[in-house]
Amino acid sequence: MTGSTRSSSAPRPRTRTRKAKAKAKGKATARAVTRSGGRPSREEAARLGERILDAATHLFLAHGYGPTSIEAVAKRARVSKRTFYYRFHDKPALFVAVVHRIIDSLRPPGDLPLLEGDLQEILRRLAWLILRAALSPQAIALNRMIVAQSGRFPKLANATSAATEEATRLIAGVLEREVQTKKLALDNPTFAAQQFLYMVIALPQRRAMGFGAPLTSAEIDAWARDVVNLFLNGCRGWARATR
Repeated sequence: MTGSTRSSSAPRPRTRTRKAKAKAKGKATARAVTRSGGRPSREEAARLGERILDAATHLFLAHGYGPTSIEAVAKRARVSKRTFYYRFHDKPALFVAVVHRIIDSLRPPGDLPLLEGDLQEILRRLAWLILRAALSPQAIALNRMIVAQSGRFPKLANATSAATEEATRLIAGVLEREVQTKKLALDNPTFAAQQFLYMVIALPQRRAMGFGAPLTSAEIDAWARDVVNLFLNGCRGWARATR
């Protein structure tokens, strides 16, 4: 071998992945636009992000998590992949953003008095709002997708856990207040709140997903009333389970 010939064992320079290159190009483009004074306004940037989320929401709910590619999202949103990667790190990050957006859209109005009235009124109001959100078409489609693909993508279910934990804390706080005023004798309000959520959601959601006939509006109202009645009667007769 001559001195100018490289040894076959010499390390080859590392090449960046296609995704890394796209992200780098997106950031470089954004910096160039900023320097040239052509940076999009905050409103335009927000609309672009919403367009990507609109496209991703449609594709995730229509086709599922696995079959939905970043290429398909970018194509439907009419953006380049480098524009996509400048806003979202990867597909899991996009999915989490979509889930949070769906959950935020199902929240009750901020000016709605959730905790006014006595305990029965509060729980009936919360039960009705929870059912309204859980049985909405988007929530059912999201839940169906997570159930179908959680085996292949175990982290999908984690994306909805924050909303469940938030609802549990809210209800547990209401029950704790009743315990402190001696109106209930619960020794574990968090456990009781978790059971209340399950009682409210489980069967109506299962029926809405195709395991039986969906509940009518009148049946949903009656379900909320009956669950609250059963739950409160159980709480008032609470006794610690013997081991």
